[in-house]
Amino acid sequence: MPGTFTQLYIQVVFAVKGRQNLIAKSWKDELHKYISGIITNKGHKAIIVNGMPDHVHLFIGLKPSMALSDLVRDVKNNSSNFINKNRWVSGRFSWQEGYGAFSYAHSQIDQVYNYILNQEEHHRNTSFKQEYTTFLRKFQINYDDQYLFDWLED
Repeated sequence: MPGTFTQLYIQVVFAVKGRQNLIAKSWKDELHKYISGIITNKGHKAIIVNGMPDHVHLFIGLKPSMALSDLVRDVKNNSSNFINKNRWVSGRFSWQEGYGAFSYAHSQIDQVYNYILNQEEHHRNTSFKQEYTTFLRKFQINYDDQYLFDWLED
């Protein structure tokens, strides 16, 4: 009987609502582990989760049993609830609407993994807006500035 065979590697990027620097160093590792757990529990492979105080990068081995939009929705909803339940921020935490998703070949796994692993070093010289719009241009995605994230002026 024929089977279904896939090899789908997706980097997902999304931001804190209002692009506020709310993800604190004191709990970011716990958040990243929680997000990784959501991805794993949905039947996908969490290759790496990392980010900055105002955004996160997920690198996922995606199974075609679930739409990417549904997975991102579940990650954002569940992680927001986790942050709010732990009262890690004053007020209500939420993610901005939307996300970026970029696909990679198996041969690029190490490169993408290291890029996400070294976010702090990368952002010493590059703003999130510069990073995100570079992804959009690199992947030849047409976009209108008015539909991008709300940007803090860099």
